[in-house]
Amino acid sequence: MKRRTVIGGAAAGAALAATAAAPAAARGRRVRTGAEVLARDDFRDLAGQRVGVVSNPTGVLPDLSHEVDLMHGSGKVDLAAVFGPEHGFRGVSQAGEGEEFFLDPKTGLPVYNAYNDMDRMAELFAETGIETVVFDIQDVGARFYTYIWTMYLAMEAAGQLGLRFVVLDRPNPGTGLAASGPVLHPEHATFVGLKPIAQRHGMTVGELAGLFNGEFLGGAVDLAVVRMEGWRRGMHFEETGLPWVPPSPNMPTVATAVVYPGTCLFEATALSEGRGTTKPFELLGAPGIDHAWSEELEGLPGTAFREAYFTPTFSKWSGKVCGGVELQVTRRDEFDPIRTALAMIVAQRRAFPQYGWRSQDVTSFWLDKLTGNQAVRLAIEAGADVDEVTALWSDELDAFSEQRESYLLYRGTAQ
Repeated sequence: MKRRTVIGGAAAGAALAATAAAPAAARGRRVRTGAEVLARDDFRDLAGQRVGVVSNPTGVLPDLSHEVDLMHGSGKVDLAAVFGPEHGFRGVSQAGEGEEFFLDPKTGLPVYNAYNDMDRMAELFAETGIETVVFDIQDVGARFYTYIWTMYLAMEAAGQLGLRFVVLDRPNPGTGLAASGPVLHPEHATFVGLKPIAQRHGMTVGELAGLFNGEFLGGAVDLAVVRMEGWRRGMHFEETGLPWVPPSPNMPTVATAVVYPGTCLFEATALSEGRGTTKPFELLGAPGIDHAWSEELEGLPGTAFREAYFTPTFSKWSGKVCGGVELQVTRRDEFDPIRTALAMIVAQRRAFPQYGWRSQDVTSFWLDKLTGNQAVRLAIEAGADVDEVTALWSDELDAFSEQRESYLLYRGTAQ
């Protein structure tokens, strides 16, 4: 079984441990990402290794310089290749699209498409002759955000080839960071959920990498996590002092990331989830919906709803005036994105039943893929209220929460 190394905090060398233990004020900024820790130490942990990087536009330092550009220009990293996830390395593609092979005009490095190809990753790593894979992408904490599954496939390939895998950790911007929502059932595994984790996993990518290695990959990966410094569970992203770089085209703000683990479920309905507007996943609606929906939504904790009208410029209902709601989070610590979104769906189907599910055919419903559990859809169709729906996964969520506990690297106090 391969060991897991945690770089930073108690698992680092003496100099790095001393820095991690220093007060945040003395370090000048509250949170340092794994990428900062690695750069501050002159990339020593990558010395003598041929390196490939899996990243996207979020792989930046606080001055917004990209780590790939920095590694390439430093002369201290033997950087051989870059691998781009959904939306591409430089972020040029829309949802559900990768980026074909190209030579990066800024660095001259070859950039390969690592999106949604379960059989190609090991072949790509072998072709490029890399010895170490570095992963650094800002996640938003939802099972169906595909970057974590690109990480999983990259880890699987690294384990097969005997490569080292290094995760540069970043904050999870989700509220509270407890796990919540249904746990994926294996029969619903797709690239929006390959393994049985909760819909909102409440973990950083470094913590997830440990769980993936320990629970699903048999410990086969030589995994190292470069920990953040100064981050604690439940810290709002705005408290970190870090810049927000949209991790995908429809994730423009932290507010989007907070609601996304819930309102992404509207992708599974005939309603617009706000793609093609300035507030994706915060504006929801369709033609013919009016104030009756927002009036059904009073009393959900930590929320306020505004009757809203909008015209998407692309995606569902492009060019059509849609009526619906704008979801605003008023008390983030009380807000449950998944319960809120399901309550919204239940109310919408009651007030405007003409809008049903998005499906490929009568046996393949997108909601089942997103929730990972067809019982959610069947309960809603049977007229269950939101309390009855959320009770469906209670035991499975408890089991996942217990399972993930040993993989958590950060607690409720500053690290």
